Amino acid sequence: MSASPLRLRRSVLYVPASNARAMAKAWTLGADAIVFDLEDAVAPTAKADARAALATHLAEHRLPGTEAVIRVNALNTADIEPDLEAVARCQPDAMLVPKVNRAEQLQDFARRAARLGVPALTQLWAMVETAAGIAALDSIVQAGAGLQPQLTCLVVGTNDIAKETGVCAGDGRIYLMPWLMNIVLVAKRRGVSVLDGVWNNFRDQPGFELETAQSMKMGFDGKTLIHPSQVEPANRHFSPSPEAVEEAHRIVAVFSDPQHAASNVVNLDGRMVERLHFEQALRLLAIHARTA
Repeated sequence: MSASPLRLRRSVLYVPASNARAMAKAWTLGADAIVFDLEDAVAPTAKADARAALATHLAEHRLPGTEAVIRVNALNTADIEPDLEAVARCQPDAMLVPKVNRAEQLQDFARRAARLGVPALTQLWAMVETAAGIAALDSIVQAGAGLQPQLTCLVVGTNDIAKETGVCAGDGRIYLMPWLMNIVLVAKRRGVSVLDGVWNNFRDQPGFELETAQSMKMGFDGKTLIHPSQVEPANRHFSPSPEAVEEAHRIVAVFSDPQHAASNVVNLDGRMVERLHFEQALRLLAIHARTA
């Protein structure tokens, strides 16, 4: 199983499916994906109206290159089947499943989605936001490989993890770090995208910038967002820097030289560069071409 290596998910913005103005504005912000939320952002008494509003909205609004994702309610709620019926009507690019604790849940979800008419090509995204989900993550993602819809992306729910476990989410997330890095490791091993959790204080832009830079260094593919002001910094941090692009061009040039056609290691200005760096450079330049 492999998500497209060039699928940009630098900025993934949550918007309430009950807020028509926010949904309309979301398409104008430059986010790589928009998650239309039927779960946490919508009050229980407003969910039916939110489904109807979302169906109307997505019938009129789509933007090529921007993924439309619907976050449904948890499997053990009365809202799940109406949510899946709404997904079948709206036909988004993906649906995001909250509180996935074990592989069997994901398999059950895929069966119910198929039964209710969700197209098989709809991607499946899964929230990683519980202790059970973290513990069983590799088996969850492995099971997702054979499903239709197929699992292509993991989304970290740091707020829920901290709430359930009592682990401090501050101090640069040092106490969450082992779990976060394990989530990244599983995603990279299984070839799915992985998105970092939200930064809650959207007025604290310096704090958001620091955590987003940390996310990129940790190997996340992007960050989930709760406010329009967070889109531009997320896109910037998860795009190749000018320095990285220049270095990638130099690596590609030296390996493209006919005299190095059979070389696995090349001396580039006094340091040894391997062919794996050439492959990384090609991928970085392809990503850069998508973001330029």
